[in-house]
Amino acid sequence: MTSATLPQPDRDWADDPTDAQIEHLRTLYPTEPEVDRTLTRKMKRRALGPYRRMDLDEFVRCVESFLSAHIDDPFRVSDARWFTGGVSKIQMGFTLHRKDSESWVSERMVVRMDPAEGSNATSRLREFELVGAVQGTVPVPRPHFIDVEGEFFPEPALIYSYVSGVTKPSATTTGKISGLGTNFGPGAREPLADQFVSCLAALHTFDLSATTFTSLSRPRVRTDDAARWLLNQARRTWEEDRSEDLPLMDVAEQWMRHHLPVLDHVGIVHGDYRSGNFLYDESSLEITAWLDWERGHLGDRHRDLAWTTQSTFGHYDEDGRYLVCGLVPEDDFYRRYEQATGLAVDPEKITFYKILNAYQIVVSTLASAHRVAKLGKSHQDVVLCRVKGMAAVAADELNTLLSEVL
Repeated sequence: MTSATLPQPDRDWADDPTDAQIEHLRTLYPTEPEVDRTLTRKMKRRALGPYRRMDLDEFVRCVESFLSAHIDDPFRVSDARWFTGGVSKIQMGFTLHRKDSESWVSERMVVRMDPAEGSNATSRLREFELVGAVQGTVPVPRPHFIDVEGEFFPEPALIYSYVSGVTKPSATTTGKISGLGTNFGPGAREPLADQFVSCLAALHTFDLSATTFTSLSRPRVRTDDAARWLLNQARRTWEEDRSEDLPLMDVAEQWMRHHLPVLDHVGIVHGDYRSGNFLYDESSLEITAWLDWERGHLGDRHRDLAWTTQSTFGHYDEDGRYLVCGLVPEDDFYRRYEQATGLAVDPEKITFYKILNAYQIVVSTLASAHRVAKLGKSHQDVVLCRVKGMAAVAADELNTLLSEVL
């Protein structure tokens, strides 16, 4: 990669990349076709200008226009309201009233749409297909509609059913930031932990022969496809979004290139499996839905396991034991998982994916959050500036993990 191709040191080329610069990175870091399409679309649209805030009425008109093209029966939309939470997506709730024969049927729904550019450039089509595939396997919203290219909405969007529930106890003061460190309390831990492990096991042992995906590529067993695709995606995003050099990222990439794990089993990987991303009923303690599938893919179960057991997602209990996602001790988590799946947990693969995950977090915080906020491409620019402040913590974690293997 030459300085003539990617000018240094300010890297302002990334604010308005040429087709040649985009193609150069595509060639250097090949990954899955849908991931490539999503990242390429991001870069080709980067210079189109900042995010423009839509008011609620304008967004409702987008919904109505979309539904008019996809529903033959009479319908109307009511109770539109913005949803808070999340950093990378815009979400609006509404009630769809649809005439069925002689009566009207009502259902609460959610629109999930990209901003002009988010801290995670991901595919709504992939999210739509994954949620549809796991219906009946784990609790998830029911997907109804998808606007793949943003024909009716300003950006790609999906519409799925609304699911009630909470992400944390209503009385707790923990887990305010994206579910990090949520304390569910002694009474709720065991019921939730049992479901937490069983849902993950169901995803990783899902019968893929029964489903055809158009937006997800299947890595080959006994190859390093799964790890290499993810590493190339992270490195390409780093080069597209970063504004500065960080030698630590080069050291980490080279170590990972030489230690890509070989895949032994292909499963559905959620990609962000943790507290804060599931809803549950406080009365019954039943998990009602798993959310945020934007990082989902087909790949190595160890990617999820390494992500879920990150220290920032858990906390210490009353007896001083560390609890994975505030639910279960780490050794017990792995033991339960192996019993539920019949699949072994490989410590070396956990180490690799912990390093890759830390690397990915540095990319998201130091590079993507900075670039998106700088260009005003998101509705969450203030939050993204705060997220960038976490980059030093993520880099320190990556440095610590590398020091243990180098």
